[in-house]
Amino acid sequence: MGIGLPELLIMLCVAVIGIGGTIFWIVMLIECATKEADTGNTKVVWIIILVFTHIVGALIYFFVRRPDRLRELGR
Repeated sequence: MGIGLPELLIMLCVAVIGIGGTIFWIVMLIECATKEADTGNTKVVWIIILVFTHIVGALIYFFVRRPDRLRELGR
């Protein structure tokens, strides 16, 4: 009893989603660390959120904070 084609495809899809999520998380972490304003604790708080919540924090940052930052700072 070996691994069949359906199981192999499911494992491949899970791996692609996992790797893609990790890359997205790293990109959001780098963007936060380099482009977030240094005033107050905003940068530190967002970096902590991103580090401890991984993909969920990256999605929150991307959809909530990033548009505000782009509107406020233009970067």
